[in-house]
Order: sequence, then C-alpha cells, then structure tokens
Amino acid sequence: MSKLKLKETFPLLARHEGVWEGWYRHFDINGDQIDIHKSKLVCRIPEDKPNIYHQTNHYTWENGETDIRDFMGEAHEDKLVFDNEIITGWAAEVTLDEHRRTMMLHWTRVGEPRTYLYEMIHLSDCGQFRSRVWQWLQDGKTLKRTLIDEQRTSNDWRGH
Repeated sequence: MSKLKLKETFPLLARHEGVWEGWYRHFDINGDQIDIHKSKLVCRIPEDKPNIYHQTNHYTWENGETDIRDFMGEAHEDKLVFDNEIITGWAAEVTLDEHRRTMMLHWTRVGEPRTYLYEMIHLSDCGQFRSRVWQWLQDGKTLKRTLIDEQRTSNDWRGH
C-alpha cells in the first residue's frame, strides 16, 4: 500500500503548517486558573516524509522555566496516528463541519494510562488564529481543562 500524503488526505491539517505563538491556560474543575505559560509551536509536514506530521512545542513560564516537546504523527486512511514516547492517540478533521475549521484529537500520555485527553482545535477562516480546548479526564471524570489561544507568526517553519 502506498503512503498517504498528509497535505492531500488532510487539507485542514495542512493549513496548520507554520509557527504559532500564544498562551496555554490551565483551569481546575472549579474554573480556577492553575497554570499559564507562553507557547511557540512549530508545525510541519516534511517534504521528504509527506505522510508525517511533526510538531515541536516550546513552552516558557514567567519564572524562566522552559520545556520543549517534540512529537510526530503518521497519516492513516481517516486519521493521523500518534504513537511516540510522549503520547498515543489520533487526530482527525471533523467532516461534519461544513466550514472545514474543526479538528478533534484524543490522546493518552505515555505513563498515565488512566488519564486521557480530548482536544478540539478551531482554525479561523483567514488561517491566522487558532483556539484550542483540552478536556482532561481520568477514569471518565473531568480533571481539568486547558484553553489555548494562538496566532500564526510565520507560514514558513523552516527557519525555526
């Protein structure tokens, strides 16, 4: 079977390619903010691996703490599959969204099998803004939520 090409199979995901900067805000179950940090995400579909989605997340807190997370997903017929040292799960375009703005993801962090997340990503029609929501669940019960607001700072990820 030939390899799927992400840009052809998942055109909405391909529109996310580039560099995004914004804020992650984490809230507990009562709605109280428990964390906030800046983010810079580099999202790419490498030309030499057109079936792979590669994302590098750079996080920065006010106290100077930083974290970098790097992961890849592989295109399958109806979803992008993640199975790496950070997460296992999938991402898919919401085909019921006639505006072609919405993606859904589900993943489990490696080492935390009882905790899983669902994420909704909304891409603006102009392609310059994203809003994302994470629902954190453990054994079916909501743990917390994460709200992410981002703006595209570059269409070209190659310089980052």
